[in-house]
Amino acid sequence: MGAQPEPEPGSRRAGLDRRPDQVAAMFDHVAAKYDRTNTVLSLRRDRLWRRATRHALAVQPGERVLDVGAGTGVSTVELAAGGGYAVGVDISLGMLAAGRLARPELPLLAGDALALPFADAAFDAVTISFALRNTADPVAALRELRRVTRPGGRLVVCEFSHPTHPVLRTVYLSYLVRALPVVARVVSSNPAAYVYLAESIQDWPDQAGLAGWLSEAGWQRVGWRNLTGGIVALHRATR
Repeated sequence: MGAQPEPEPGSRRAGLDRRPDQVAAMFDHVAAKYDRTNTVLSLRRDRLWRRATRHALAVQPGERVLDVGAGTGVSTVELAAGGGYAVGVDISLGMLAAGRLARPELPLLAGDALALPFADAAFDAVTISFALRNTADPVAALRELRRVTRPGGRLVVCEFSHPTHPVLRTVYLSYLVRALPVVARVVSSNPAAYVYLAESIQDWPDQAGLAGWLSEAGWQRVGWRNLTGGIVALHRATR
């Protein structure tokens, strides 16, 4: 992409180090309209992606489930629909405050994906949706997710990826670069944060690349399934 205006306070660029304080500040700034903005920008596909994540994680009644990067808890609610005890954790206090206001019944806790405030093997299943890109060290974050998962437990990573069809890839990249910032200016409380979003998606590894990171972090039986033609991919693995 060409030169862009300097980010607004609380936002940052994809090429900068993903310092936890910067990430938290960026999400604090978009918390108020975050869920609505995501629904608009994804053309309402976000709900289908959350449902697919729950099905892939195969949560059983009574299981303990950790939702890392839970934001306002909209993904945590979906996981709880499977009958498990779902806990959300996020680094942004602003996002957590918005989530507690909208969903007071949910356990939403402050925490960094690189240093989760839980004991070893505390959860039967763990998921992280659209948040692994925002960590300073994705492989270290995947190791930390593995630490808090019991032996034999499951992980699902739901993340933007690379469309597999050349035509869809061209259309999607054009949307990221041209249309997404325009729409964000209308619906978001911090449009510059969505410039970062577009850049971070383009910089992210493809499906095989993320699978390699999962294996490097010690996860077993790694596989993935494309959603929406590869715009999003679900990566599954076992502890």
